[in-house]
Parts: sequence; structure tokens; C-alpha cells
Amino acid sequence: MEILTTVLSWVFLACGAFFCLLGGIGLIRMPDFYTRMHAASVTETLGAGSLLLGLMLHAGFSLVTVKLAMIGVLIFLASPTASHALAKAALLSGLRPLLDKELSSREVPPSKR
Repeated sequence: MEILTTVLSWVFLACGAFFCLLGGIGLIRMPDFYTRMHAASVTETLGAGSLLLGLMLHAGFSLVTVKLAMIGVLIFLASPTASHALAKAALLSGLRPLLDKELSSREVPPSKR
């Protein structure tokens, strides 16, 4: 049973690291503010959740697990709320999302083809 929880813990840690890396790549590759924010917020929530679950499995049932669960609840409540507030503030300040035709007409540099 201990080997199963250790393997499962490492699987969740690896998945969390993968999703955090994917979010970082999304921040670099996406064309405008709103798509970058979406890539960061979704993968941050999923990546952080997987990392916390892996750490909880690794710690076993202890006070550390309770603290990690509290951090998880805070992240799952604060991250979407902060993303929504950021998007609403950007929209109210006049930053408009790119349309499909604007995205297709953008010239792609030769280094990114």
C-alpha cells in the first residue's frame, strides 16, 4: 500500500509540474492579454491542485495534509476570482480582446513558423 501511495504521489506531482510548465508556455505563445490570462489561470489551478494532491499523498494523514488542504481551498477560491477581476478591470479600462479576423491577419515572424 505504501508503494501505491508513493507512485500515485509522484504521478500527481509530475502532472502538476507538467501543467505549470504548459501554463508558462501558454503565457509566452498566446497573442493577447485575455488568452494569456486564460492559459495562466486554468493551468495554474489545475497544476497547483495536482501538486497539492501529490504532496498530501506524500505526507500521509497529518497536520501537514490539513494545511495543504487549506492552501488548496484558498487557491481554488482566490485564483478564479482574481482572474475574473483582472479581466473585468482590463475590459473596463478599454482593452478589447482580439477578434478572429485580427488574429488571422497578424503577421507571424519567421522564427515562430
